[in-house]
Amino acid sequence: MFYREAGQFKVTYSADMAIFPIAQDRIAVLAIVAGAFLLMPFVATEYFLNSIMVPTLILALAAIGLNILVGYCGQVSLGSGAFMAIGAYAAYSFAIRVPELPLLVSILLGGVVSAMVGIAFGIPSLRIKGFYLAVATLAAQFFFDWLFARVGWFTNYTPSGSVNAPRLDVFGWTVNTPVEKYLFVLAVVCVLALLAKNLVRGHVGRQWMAIRDMDIAAEIIGIRPMYAKLSAFAVSSFFVGVAGALWAFVHLGSWEPLAFSIDRSFQLLFAVIIGGLGSILGCFLGAAFMWILPIFLDIALPPLGELVGWKMDKATVSHFSFMIFGGLIVFFLIVEPHGLARLWSLLKEKLRLWPFPY
Repeated sequence: MFYREAGQFKVTYSADMAIFPIAQDRIAVLAIVAGAFLLMPFVATEYFLNSIMVPTLILALAAIGLNILVGYCGQVSLGSGAFMAIGAYAAYSFAIRVPELPLLVSILLGGVVSAMVGIAFGIPSLRIKGFYLAVATLAAQFFFDWLFARVGWFTNYTPSGSVNAPRLDVFGWTVNTPVEKYLFVLAVVCVLALLAKNLVRGHVGRQWMAIRDMDIAAEIIGIRPMYAKLSAFAVSSFFVGVAGALWAFVHLGSWEPLAFSIDRSFQLLFAVIIGGLGSILGCFLGAAFMWILPIFLDIALPPLGELVGWKMDKATVSHFSFMIFGGLIVFFLIVEPHGLARLWSLLKEKLRLWPFPY
């Protein structure tokens, strides 16, 4: 009975077009954000913040970028790991070659460089679509894997090929501790997630969705496919590039090209599919599923094995984790092909009607 709209009248256009038009949703989101900023730093352990919350938030940001391209515009991409690497190495180049730039500006410029490269690799989308476009973006993944591993300029000519992130100094605030890293990443993700939510609700987002549903009909009614597709590639690559810079600078601290291999691209694509295509909330749910569930399985499987008298070694635990994880992915796709965000939407609809069956 608590999740009802009775008595909530909308008397202005702005109230009707609000991101969260229902008061209960607004209160819940504000409570979650407030808890994330004010409560989590005091109750969570350093391991939880460093190894779970920070990577999950960064992967959610990258998933938002990929979802803009795949879920909202309908352009399949398998090269998101490469654009994460572009953002990371571009931000690194700005940080060490223009040390006067603030770190946050370097990270955002890394996203801008990633967006420019994304536009270049989005040009084939004007002629091809579907699996053919996926193969074209896959070519970007292999090309940049080779480029960052072989061209020493990107790594500042380090003999090992790995690079170390510069000191995290954000406008005089040195980000060192796990709590500071978590708050920094959370602030960036919240701002960019809000920006993405407003983009997909505006006229640009409607153009993307029109292209996704039927590009020929969209062109007939006056939408320019070139502008819509390339803008989707640019915005998507910007978000993924910023996420790559955060992944390198904040989460890893030291990295090499293998940190952004094709496995990362598949991880992000699965996070978008599991979370829900065309849903910002689904990006957070999918990222949490892809990152936290394997960690949980690695921790939970050995005690379960001991209960039945089977002492598992690390290799066996790893294999079982992959098998169970893959099975759960298939299970979720069968139960709800539209992702975890759709399950949450169905739950909200049930709450709006409960306890009545109609």
